[in-house]
Amino acid sequence: MPAGTAAGKSRHVDQCLEQPPHLSVTPALFQKFQTLIYAETGIWLGSSKTALLCGRLFRRLRALEIDSLERYYECVAQPDQHEERARMIDAITTNETRFFREPRQFEFLVQRVFPRWRADAEHRLRPKRVRIWSAGCSSGEEPYTVAMLLAKYLPAEEGWDVRLLATDISNRVLEKARKGIYPIARSAELPKDLLHSFMLRGIAEQQGEMKVKVEIQQMVDLRRLNLARESDLIEGPFDAIFCRNVLIYFDVASKRRVIANLVRHLTANGLLFVGHAENLNGVSSQLRSLEPTIYTRGNL
Repeated sequence: MPAGTAAGKSRHVDQCLEQPPHLSVTPALFQKFQTLIYAETGIWLGSSKTALLCGRLFRRLRALEIDSLERYYECVAQPDQHEERARMIDAITTNETRFFREPRQFEFLVQRVFPRWRADAEHRLRPKRVRIWSAGCSSGEEPYTVAMLLAKYLPAEEGWDVRLLATDISNRVLEKARKGIYPIARSAELPKDLLHSFMLRGIAEQQGEMKVKVEIQQMVDLRRLNLARESDLIEGPFDAIFCRNVLIYFDVASKRRVIANLVRHLTANGLLFVGHAENLNGVSSQLRSLEPTIYTRGNL
């Protein structure tokens, strides 16, 4: 999901950082982009993000041989320009993630959730079936982290049927996730046992890279999905949903819509994991906090 750190300039017309001086955006035009992006994604691009908008869209203008943001807006705002609007969203979004990001949440899964699921299955209180949704999966590290843990603690060899849905609005990062290839330097983010069990070290022209093993990749269904639009997913209901560091980009109204849709897809005792900077107090009356960043519909 998008994240921008470039500060917008305060003058009437903002010149774009590191771009040709003729590429600029007036406040009125920036407001049009704000409205379009909000309508498409539910993301509100703050007024300080003018430089970010210009910088991120420069490549699209160059690819289309368009010389101004005014002309680009006229193009992308056309009702039939679905593909170009998707490319625009790809351009303005930044995706930051890593394996085992916010490790306390994965400790919670291993120490409290998986044992509960195993015990309930042994007492026939639940089937050996687990469905998890990574909403805003970026380049795949989050769903692959969960998949590796599930493969270790709830293995198929013991009869567990485990599937993950991983969605993002960006086709660009989804393509990276489908490849499942990461720099070998990222191996430090993984526990040694998971690294050795579920990652392949590249050789020859792939030296310096590592690849997620096919059995882990096959557990994850990667798909483009816009969280701002209500969806009915045949894969659910989900035992757990990860929606981390996504909600911070929505305004209050969009956040409530997104959370309501996520809750609708949770099981009765389902879990919702959010980012450390996100708080759902006052957002949903259907959820209660188990500990910071972890919510449930039930009594786990």
